Amino acid sequence: MESLFTSDAYNEIMSRIEKLDGNAKAKWGKMNVSQMLAHCNFPLQVALQDLKLEKPNAFKRWLFSFFKSSLYDDKPWKQSLPTSKEFIVHDCKEFTTEKSRLKKIIERFHNEKTRLEWPPHPMFGAFTQEQWGKMQYKHLDHHLKQFGA
Repeated sequence: MESLFTSDAYNEIMSRIEKLDGNAKAKWGKMNVSQMLAHCNFPLQVALQDLKLEKPNAFKRWLFSFFKSSLYDDKPWKQSLPTSKEFIVHDCKEFTTEKSRLKKIIERFHNEKTRLEWPPHPMFGAFTQEQWGKMQYKHLDHHLKQFGA
């Protein structure tokens, strides 16, 4: 799995986002392209501690532990997987604004490539720097494929 911390993966993702237009149609799922761009900000905000999520109870954290490695392994995610309620975007979003916002936060995240210590994820616990980079790449790749980019 690629990592958003490498220059090649970063440049690839940024190029794919740039190719999107506001009329792109989803191959699966319920979001439109503007909502997808807004949605893609949330995991990056969690990693950068801009978004605080409520810590789930012990049972849910135990349950999440079984899926943790699927966030950063080489296996593609299935289409139309359920989304955490905190990451669902219901309202209308403006395409150009969301595209710009996402590119800025991806740049911020990428610029943390030398950071070795990361806060634990509220639902999944500790991730290494490598796992954070792979997880963010995998999420963005999944949704860019959703819209043909």
